[in-house]
Amino acid sequence: MRLLALELIFSLLDVRGHIPRFDDFRPAPVAPAPASAARALAAAIAVLVVLSLAIWAAVRLAAHLF
Repeated sequence: MRLLALELIFSLLDVRGHIPRFDDFRPAPVAPAPASAARALAAAIAVLVVLSLAIWAAVRLAAHLF
């Protein structure tokens, strides 16, 4: 189940599943596109949400056990 969720996150972020070769790299644009900044912000928010939920679940479980 966890692997499926990780694959879903990677597919939503459009992360490729292989290591790029040297000829796969394209020259970077001078100014980053606004869409890439929004995608990076969305990825950071998704990571923070997942970490927050994991910490919340761990504390909830620990409080429930004691």
